[in-house]
Amino acid sequence: MAQATTPQRAPVPASVDVVIVGAGFGGMYMLHRLRGLGLSAIVFDVAAGVGGTWYWNRYPGARCDVESMQYSYSFADAIQQEWQWSELFAGQPEILRYANYVADRLDLRRDMRFETRVTAAEFDETASRWTVRTDRGDVVSARFCIMATGCLSAARMPDFPGMDSFTGKIYHTGHWPHEGVDFTGLRVGVIGTGSSAIQSIPVIAAQAKHVTVFQRTPNFSIPSRNGPMPEAYAQSWKQDYAAKRAEARMSRNGIVAYPLDRSAIETPEAERLAIYEQRWVSGGTTFMAAFNDLAVNKASNDTAAEFVRGKIRAMVKDPATADLLAPTNHPIGTKRICVDTDYYTTYNRENVSLVDVRQQPIEALTPAGLRVGEREYAFDAIVFATGFDAMTGALTRMGIAGRDGETLAAKWEAGPRTYLGLMTAGFPNMFMITGPGSPSVLSNMMVSIEQHVDWIADCLASMRKRGLDLIEADLDAEDAWVQHVNDVAHTTLYPAAASWYMGANIPGKPRVFMPYIGGVGAYRQKCDAVAANGYEGFILGEPAPVAVAAE
Repeated sequence: MAQATTPQRAPVPASVDVVIVGAGFGGMYMLHRLRGLGLSAIVFDVAAGVGGTWYWNRYPGARCDVESMQYSYSFADAIQQEWQWSELFAGQPEILRYANYVADRLDLRRDMRFETRVTAAEFDETASRWTVRTDRGDVVSARFCIMATGCLSAARMPDFPGMDSFTGKIYHTGHWPHEGVDFTGLRVGVIGTGSSAIQSIPVIAAQAKHVTVFQRTPNFSIPSRNGPMPEAYAQSWKQDYAAKRAEARMSRNGIVAYPLDRSAIETPEAERLAIYEQRWVSGGTTFMAAFNDLAVNKASNDTAAEFVRGKIRAMVKDPATADLLAPTNHPIGTKRICVDTDYYTTYNRENVSLVDVRQQPIEALTPAGLRVGEREYAFDAIVFATGFDAMTGALTRMGIAGRDGETLAAKWEAGPRTYLGLMTAGFPNMFMITGPGSPSVLSNMMVSIEQHVDWIADCLASMRKRGLDLIEADLDAEDAWVQHVNDVAHTTLYPAAASWYMGANIPGKPRVFMPYIGGVGAYRQKCDAVAANGYEGFILGEPAPVAVAAE
């Protein structure tokens, strides 16, 4: 019988116009736009397929926190009309199917190379080109390098003593086994109570013999109220997609949420509580759009936070457990608010327990499990739901070097510095899709991805028309933008939380507010104005002269 053979990897061109790093939604759309401009491009991704974060995050219960009808591409009406979502909030398997559908529909894979990690990207000042190297031995020369590495792609695994000693299974929600995990009859420890834990704990608890959750910081979560997609609701979007997409693009967070244009604290209490109740019953992150000042007015924010704490206490039967689960150390919404299905009521199960590790941290993993203080917990499996080195980790680990050999990791040692989240000074012709300094993780990522890809594509088209070959962020413009990003952040309550927005989840990472909180619509207007003013704040140059040998 003939043995199956591994499909031969297509050759990688030695020279292209553009190298794209990442085959998630940003890289996929970028490739499509570049093709439309007639530019040659190659995409590298360490994964075995498209999808980005949705390729890796296959943990139980993984689900998008933005409604399906809004978490999708808008650039091709045929695609948004053809695709049928099965649920109000799509789960990971369905989102990955959608990514594959788009990749097939647009024939994207022929310019993609999977299971390939970019190990270095170096700018050659003499040739004004990037040299990109991979772990497969590829060496590619490119005029432009576009980083579509995603904001949540560098998983963070804590460095507890004894990590290698544990004899059971260890999993991370950001790199879940593709074949799935059966927890039936197992004793499971879950470390962390962020979004991935909040989604996965109810599913794991329904299988496992016992689940012990180790919580350092409780997070606010709103019920998703997920369910099958009503056909009438889907059609209401499809019949009016143009107007709804336009509204999302100019909104604060890229989501059509219909906020109330009034203050929470200035609204009579009975009316305010009724509005919160209506938002709670409808579900989803639009709860934070109930009033217009929840992100900036502490008194107003307190009313929303106390409402949710009251809901938690009503759902969780044990008062001590409810108190541990009810956040009091940060304003609601200043950490990315979570959405869940049966998260809080899961703690009413006899096979689920909660351990507070804020006062007495986890000391070490042991052969049998882990140790907190003088107590050792025995487990068959430990799940790390400990998040990511968000926004910067994938970039600083890549070996990117710009002018004079300066590495991006060195430049960003005190925190990321960009102009508009699109480029960073000293690294010509290198763009970032949803980089730090742009709305990115504070928005519907699909809206922000499309805005960045379109801006970059239009920029490249403009440069070609003007006979220009170099673009670089001006250092003064970058400094001014970084200052503006932080000034705007400090007009809100967001910096009051030790969140991954601030890099607080990574020991030793500088505390800098990374995303731009000024709003998706305001940011789009700024980017459009920059382009209209001849790419103000960018340095544009002509191609480097070609040396001619003397006769």
